[in-house]
This record gives sequence, C-alpha cells and structure tokens, in this order.
Amino acid sequence: MGVQSVIFFSLTLLFCLKAEASHCSTHGREQHAGLRLVKNISELPQDNYGSPGLSHITIAGSFLHGIKEVELWLQTLAPGWRTPINRHSCEEVFVVLKGSGTLYLAPNSHLEYPGQPQEFPIFTNCTFHAPVNEAHQVWNTNQDEDLHFLVIISRPPIKAFIYDDWFMPHTAANLKFPIFWDEQCFQTPAKDEL
Repeated sequence: MGVQSVIFFSLTLLFCLKAEASHCSTHGREQHAGLRLVKNISELPQDNYGSPGLSHITIAGSFLHGIKEVELWLQTLAPGWRTPINRHSCEEVFVVLKGSGTLYLAPNSHLEYPGQPQEFPIFTNCTFHAPVNEAHQVWNTNQDEDLHFLVIISRPPIKAFIYDDWFMPHTAANLKFPIFWDEQCFQTPAKDEL
C-alpha cells in the first residue's frame, strides 16, 4: 500500500468513525444514542496534557468512543519537541502529514534496557511504524515548522512504558495507564463482590 493510499485510508477513518468526542463512550450504545457518524476534526477536543510543545486530538479512541480494534490520533509537535521514549504491546503506525523530524528506534529492546537507538529521518508524506515492544521516540528536529502526523495503534487502549533515557532498565520504566488522553474517560472496573 502506497503512502497516498495510507493517507487516504486514514483520512477516510477520520471522517467516517462514529461517536461524539465531547463525552465518554457508552461502549456499544453509540448507534442508539443518536450520535453523529461524521465529525469535523476542528471541533474535536485537543490538549497538550502538560507538554506545551504537543497538541493531541483523539479522533477515534477506545475509552472516548468505544472503538475496539484500532485507535487514531492527530498529533502536532512544535519545533524542538519530542514524544517520551516509550514502548507498548501494540503496533503503532505513523503517517507524517507535514513537517520533518527524526524517529529514534531501539532495535535491541529485548535486552535489559533499550540501548543506543537507530536514527531515521522522517518527512512529509512518509509513513513508519514502531514494532510491538520496541522502544521509540519521535522528535521534531526541524526548527522552522511543526511536525503533524496521524498515529494508528492496534489493540487499544494503550499501556505505555515510559523511559527517562535509552539506558534505563525495562524493570524501572514507568507504566502509564491510562495514557494521558484517556484519563478523563477511564473508569476503574467495579470490584467483583463474589
């Protein structure tokens, strides 16, 4: 599948997924609640979650919309900003809509710690993926423009392990669940009274 096909598919998902972004999912009842099937992305909530160089919009989410198989985000990194070093047990595909930067990927994540990452240039109209449980980070290394990209993950909701640096042991990584943008809609499962 070419980059243009991936972008077309992703944008089709953007406009055709169900549910309203202004409230949390009722997990399966959206079809009966009269919620819109087509949404204007510019009307969806966005936040930086305490990171001034980030803009995040959940377009289709597990907790927010009740999506079960994939999740779709639109993110922007300001010049010089980066995602945390992280890994997770889901596949993650990125589609760069505008800008350029660097993907850092630790191919030895099966060792005691991620180790020295490989660097890959990323640019407008490219796609790349972070394999399951491979530590990675995306930087906007371009000082002149924002980096805009779509992120598609499998098996939501995401449980991310966050690292302070590339040589932090896996056992010391911080589990972040729910992830920042899922916190508002996360509900602790009820205790089984039996």
